[in-house]
Amino acid sequence: MSADAASETWPPAWRRIARRLFRPFLVLLALLFLFEAWLWSHLAPIVAFIVARIPLREIKARLAGWIEHLPPYATLLVFLIPIVVLFPLKLIGLWMLAHGSWLGAMTTLAAAKVISTGITAFIFDLTRDKLLQLAWFRRLYELVLRLLAKAHALVDPIKRRIKLWFRMFSPKRANRTIRLMLRIRRRMHAT
Repeated sequence: MSADAASETWPPAWRRIARRLFRPFLVLLALLFLFEAWLWSHLAPIVAFIVARIPLREIKARLAGWIEHLPPYATLLVFLIPIVVLFPLKLIGLWMLAHGSWLGAMTTLAAAKVISTGITAFIFDLTRDKLLQLAWFRRLYELVLRLLAKAHALVDPIKRRIKLWFRMFSPKRANRTIRLMLRIRRRMHAT
């Protein structure tokens, strides 16, 4: 019996409790996913800007042409190069963490993450068309896009509530908020 089938046999009250307990985990997972997507979308232009400043235009053009003539599976290997190249840097960060150098470890891991994500995003832009020729990669890509949409659907209402809550304490509305709090306080003392 699958987990979904087992949860269908639970009483409705238990299902509500399970959903309430599981929801913060889903929100956290969605936030991590959205942070990764945000990092991806903001680092790709930065890496493209840096690569554009490299004076070796012929080498860049040759590299783009070479990638264009590769078959899809060879393109997949090119796409995985930043992950493989920066893996030792991540291991160094973990080693530093194991030896108590927290600040150095966090700096190394953060730098490896930013560099890896930026370079991977840049290379993905070059290789996307070839990679999407692979049926399994296309399905994976579409799944990631659906998960991104679900993450936004899960997190956006929470973001709106937080913005409304902070707007309540903005300088323009501070007077109203203070009056509301004083009114609530008077009612509480009256009872």
